[in-house]
Amino acid sequence: MKKAAAAEDLSAKKKLALQVIDRLKTEYPDAACTLDYDHAWQLLVSVRLAAQCTDARVNIVVQDLFAKYPSVAALAAAEPEEIEAIVNQKSVPDFENTIVPLDQSGKLLRKVSAVFYGQNSANTSDEMQELSKQLSPMLSKHEDDISLNPKLFERVKQVYENRDKMGLNKEQSKLLEETYKDFVRGGANLDAEKQAKLRELNSEIAMLQLTFGQNMLKETNDFQLIIDKKEDLSGLPESLIANAAETAKTAGQEGKWIFTLHNPSVMPFLQYADNRALREQIFKGYINRGNNNNDADNKEVVRKLVAKRLEKAKLMGYKDYASFVLEDRMAKNSENVYKLLDEVWTPALNKAKEELADIQAEIKKEGQSLEAEGWDWRYYFEKAKKAKFDLDENQIRPYLPLNQVREGAFYVANKLYGITFTELKDMPLPHPDALAFECKDKDGTHLGVLYMDFFPRASKRGGAWCGTYRSQTYVDGKRQGPVVTIVCNFTQPAAGQPALLSADEASTLFHEFGHGLHNLFKDVHYYGVSGVPRDFVELPSQVMEHWVFEPEVLKVYAKHYQTGEVIPADLIEKLDKSGKYGQGFATTEYLAASLLDMDFHVLTDVPADLDVMKFEEETLGKRGLLKQIPSRYRTTYFNHTMGGGYTAGYYSYIWAEVLDADAYEAYKETGDIFNQEVAGKFRNYILTPGGIDDAMDMYKNFRGKEPGTDPLLKNRGLK
Repeated sequence: MKKAAAAEDLSAKKKLALQVIDRLKTEYPDAACTLDYDHAWQLLVSVRLAAQCTDARVNIVVQDLFAKYPSVAALAAAEPEEIEAIVNQKSVPDFENTIVPLDQSGKLLRKVSAVFYGQNSANTSDEMQELSKQLSPMLSKHEDDISLNPKLFERVKQVYENRDKMGLNKEQSKLLEETYKDFVRGGANLDAEKQAKLRELNSEIAMLQLTFGQNMLKETNDFQLIIDKKEDLSGLPESLIANAAETAKTAGQEGKWIFTLHNPSVMPFLQYADNRALREQIFKGYINRGNNNNDADNKEVVRKLVAKRLEKAKLMGYKDYASFVLEDRMAKNSENVYKLLDEVWTPALNKAKEELADIQAEIKKEGQSLEAEGWDWRYYFEKAKKAKFDLDENQIRPYLPLNQVREGAFYVANKLYGITFTELKDMPLPHPDALAFECKDKDGTHLGVLYMDFFPRASKRGGAWCGTYRSQTYVDGKRQGPVVTIVCNFTQPAAGQPALLSADEASTLFHEFGHGLHNLFKDVHYYGVSGVPRDFVELPSQVMEHWVFEPEVLKVYAKHYQTGEVIPADLIEKLDKSGKYGQGFATTEYLAASLLDMDFHVLTDVPADLDVMKFEEETLGKRGLLKQIPSRYRTTYFNHTMGGGYTAGYYSYIWAEVLDADAYEAYKETGDIFNQEVAGKFRNYILTPGGIDDAMDMYKNFRGKEPGTDPLLKNRGLK
């Protein structure tokens, strides 16, 4: 009875409420709400706030409030103090009350994002990839809600315009400059209509980049070259055969051998397999990823992506997307990028033609008259290299066990900077295959934690990279060390066997370790000044590669995995003499990818019927690229640029190599590759400051001059 009475009472109240509303509408037909809101819950919040002040004041304070907490869920999860700080802020904008809180905001999101996206790259799943698709537009909107908040920008602008009166130090001034610039480049000066369009474009671009990467991963994982005849394994190293057998066993194909498109499988197969037809099969599988007219095809994704990027650039007032990107880089404009690429292209291509002649000579030696194809290059180049230098890569591998190469990198870091690495056995790991190390400075203070994750798996994207699960910062005036991760895809050893690296893989480990040192040494107070321009970021990594095959270093770590014998002096000499052989191919394939990236992003018009593969063929064909050398990354699996990160920026590696070749000369000039004075300057001026200084100023502070291209050309054997 009580329940029935309560229901009847509620019904009566609803009826009365509707009557009141009807009467109000009749009496006040033109009534309007003076509170600004887009959603009902926002109106509810504003009404509660309006009890304490005027509607006009509420409309001002909720701009920041709703930008920071764009949903009911976000508002519910917020700390009350944060909300109060935004709502009640009445002070004149300054560095401490506006720029610093903005820089330090979103700590939980920063923490969760770092872990999620780190794992999504290194140990993904169907669930994580689906979640990425859901998160992508949400995060894009979140970023736009901040950068396109007019009230917030007005505060930032006021601080920026009064910066000369604030007595800021160099780091603070740089943070203010970067914050203001980020708002402007984020569209803060656009009108409302253009801002709405920018939001739409940012969301679409983010989703297209995500789709591209997921398609590429699927294409890479779906291909398998299954061999069931032992004779088809002719020429392949035993370690590679054993890995292929293990892969087959795991896939339920015991007694067979499976080769994949992951680099540790496909590259040695192309290098050693005697069966030319099988080399062709796996080569075509590799270079046609994302170009198979299936549900993971990337051609239309690329066309849409390039078109949307161009549309965004023009909306922002730039002629093309490269101009928008490069404005904030060392290169400054596409003319400077093309100048460098073209300067290196001609000598590289000429050297590649010499290497092709050597390859054709090896084919002729075998009594064949065929013209070399892409799937022949690595196979016959290995033979040419052996003939010229009496060096087989498989002679090197036994002296490069993974653990020893890693210790070699640690040794170099200790000799240069006095730092140490100690394995941590009780740390949570991003994957069971990963290792964790504590890095301590020469005085014993904690610098950070370093994860290393070396082997390929279906849940890991290809390539090698360095990232952070936690960036370096300051908390309550005390430096908080970073948590850094190095992720690679080295050859997986067979059960009970050590992982033996190729010379190229050893260089990759030192390269990524250089990125790791950059993150570990960084010492800045604000997130907004922690990064460096994309075309500077490869300097710390590439300079580390110079030590990997120095005889003095090899004698420390390059020891035979069975006998413990130090790598023989004659083998070191052969390695040194052969080091520049093959740079024609390596430089040309890299430059081809760099030019392709730039050519897509200097377009001022993207036709609706643009054939991206034909565009690739034409843009590289006009420069004379040899048919035997495909671009290092072809359009449909070029994740560096199409997946974001290195968009209009793949040239950065060669740009940074101009710097790193010149930087290593600073050590060589002293006669001591571990010169403490030079190492100290490199750490202080390059590795520690983050982005506080202009990148070229940082380099000149270290070297005393701007770099030239001669050391690079000599280092690659192109001059």
